[in-house]
This record gives sequence, structure tokens and C-alpha cells, in this order.
Amino acid sequence: MRAKRVVLAYSGGVDTSVCIPYLRHEWGAQAVVALSIDLGQKEDMEQVRLKALNSGASEAHVYNGQDVFVSDYIWPALAANAMYEGQYPLATALARPLIARLLVEVAEATGADAVAHGCTGKGNDQVRFDVSIKALNPTLKVLAPAREWGMSREETIAYGERYGIASPVKKKSPYSIDFNLYGRSIECGILEDPWAEPPEEIYGMTCAPADCPAEPAYVTVGFTCGLPTALDGVALTPVALIEQLNVLAGAHGIGRIDMVENRLVGIKSREIYECPAAVVLIAAHRALEAMTLPREVTHYKQQHVEPTYAQLIYNGLWYSPLRTAMDGFIAPTQASVTGEVRLRLLRGQCTVVGRRAPQSLYDDHLATYSATDSFDHRAAEGFIYVWGLPTKVWSEVHRR
Repeated sequence: MRAKRVVLAYSGGVDTSVCIPYLRHEWGAQAVVALSIDLGQKEDMEQVRLKALNSGASEAHVYNGQDVFVSDYIWPALAANAMYEGQYPLATALARPLIARLLVEVAEATGADAVAHGCTGKGNDQVRFDVSIKALNPTLKVLAPAREWGMSREETIAYGERYGIASPVKKKSPYSIDFNLYGRSIECGILEDPWAEPPEEIYGMTCAPADCPAEPAYVTVGFTCGLPTALDGVALTPVALIEQLNVLAGAHGIGRIDMVENRLVGIKSREIYECPAAVVLIAAHRALEAMTLPREVTHYKQQHVEPTYAQLIYNGLWYSPLRTAMDGFIAPTQASVTGEVRLRLLRGQCTVVGRRAPQSLYDDHLATYSATDSFDHRAAEGFIYVWGLPTKVWSEVHRR
């Protein structure tokens, strides 16, 4: 017996559905509590809950985690401009530490001695769940049946059918999809061939650029201390802001990402992502930081903090001391990141076309080449001499 009472992260897909009878009949769990979390994936969560019960769960609960997802995970990642390998806004990866947190909370509240997930042994999510759970409660057992049962996809489906679990995967749609408020990931099927162009049928949040409106749309994103608070001057709740931006940007083909990424387990994987709001928000946030942060802070944050922060998220280390310490660096940098950024959305291209901030470090009189120029051009000669002196001395020595 692996555990008496298990709280399972339940999505309603093949693996997590099969986990329920497998935990009970193969591993002897006396009770399996299914926990489903609404992260804005646009599913009928009541149907998901009922499916868990029909699959053999002792209890099934749904938690609306959208507000916490944005405030505690998406916004900190946005402040860090977190993009894994410079492309992926980490929508799926950001959801995992929240799911782990809720698994632990429910387990502690209900007296469960284990938590479980449906991750396989070659993906990133198994690491994210296992490490996050152990960081939050080292005493809980973490069970991963799909990592150990050794069944093929077809065998897994057949096992589920023995217990009355219908497969949601059809022959004409073999894709594995993860969806939440911040984005959508698609893999498997023809996408496993990195030479193959993704078929249009895989996309669900974005319009094909060729089919988008011929005229651009403009949107102004308002920020307060680094956090998005308004669209086109209208204050919105965080969830509503992301939802509206997903619709607007998606209608203009913004947010499609096709990349071969380096998985934590050492595998290169071809991944397709749709992240309309994330792409727009990160572009806008970067533009506002460029107006309000000093050069040294900007460069250090871009070169050292942002890529490391993204790697920590991707690698399942959200609850690590390093990420907490990096938040301590990022927080004061956001105090002056207040203002507006205007963006043009046109057939898959998101372009910053305007920015303004009350604490902007951009000085018209220093930047202009007109008659109002206040820069002391004569000071440049001495500056250049001192700046270039080490190079000059090196050259003189080596020429001799």
C-alpha cells in the first residue's frame, strides 16, 4: 500500500482519469480525492468534477484559482519579464507551483498522507510538482502513477475503459493540450516532426495572421508600480484585463510561438504555444522599464535576473530561496514603473509605438538635436579620453 488517502491533481484528461482506478486497485489507496483547479481554461468544471466521481474518486472538488494565479504567480513573472529561452512566457510552468500549493493545502486540511499527479517520466511537470510539493511539505508522499505504470498511450486508454472511463483523445485530434488564463501549449501528433508546419486546427486562441484584419488595432496598457491595471484608460481587475487582452491580441494573430526548447530532463522538444496577452504585456512592461529604470539597473536585470528567473520557473524551482531572493531585487525596481504603453497589433506583429511615464528618465532637452538641446557636447571629448584610455594603453603596449 502506497498511501491510505490521496489528493490527486485532476484535469479530466486520460492520465489523471486513469490514475484514480490505478491508485485504488493497483496501489491500494482507500480514498482518492480529486482536486480540479479553474485557471481560466474555459472548461465546464462541474463536468470535470462529475467525471472524477464517475472514474471512482471518493470526493471531487473544484477550486477557482484564477485570482491567485495572477496575483501570486503571473504578476511576479511579468515583473521579471520571464521568457524561457527568450520566447516562452511560461504559462504552463507558472500554473504548476500553484497546483502544488493547493494540493498540499487540501491534503493537510483533510488528513491525507499523500498527493498525486498524472505526469509521465519524460516531461517537465513531474519535476515542478514533486519539487514544489516537497518544498511546501516535505513529509507528504508524492505519487506519480503514470511515471511508473509502464503503459503505452493505447494501453492507458484501454485500462481506463475497463473502469468505464471514455477517452477524450480522438484519432483525428491526437494533440496534448494544456490551457490556462495566461496561455495554451500544444504538443504531440504531427508536431513531433520539427520540419512539419503546424496545422491551423491546433490553434484555439489566435487567428491565422493571413486571416486577421488588414487594419491594425491599437491598445494602451496602463501600469501602476509595474502591474498592469488598465486597458485604454479603463481600470480592470487582473483577470479581466488578461481575458480582454487575450481576445483582442488573439484576433490579430498575436502570441503564436513555435520553438524547439531544452527540457529540464535533457530532451529537446518541439512546442507550440499561444500566449496573446502575455506577449503584449511583456513587450509593454519592458518598454516602460526602459523609460524609468537607470541604465545599470536595466542591464543587470536583463542580463542576469530575467533569464535566471525564467529558468527557475521552468525548472520547477518556484519555491526556491534563490527565487525569493530575486523577488527582493525586482520589487524596488518596479516602484517607478508607472505609466502607459501604446501598442499596434497587426497580423501577428505586436509593436510598441508609444510610451509615457510620470517618472520617466527620458529628458527631451538632453535627447533632442534641435535648438533646445541642453547637452554639453564639449564634455564628450574628456569623457571619451578617459573611457577609452585602457584600450589605448593596451594598443600602445602591443604595437611595441
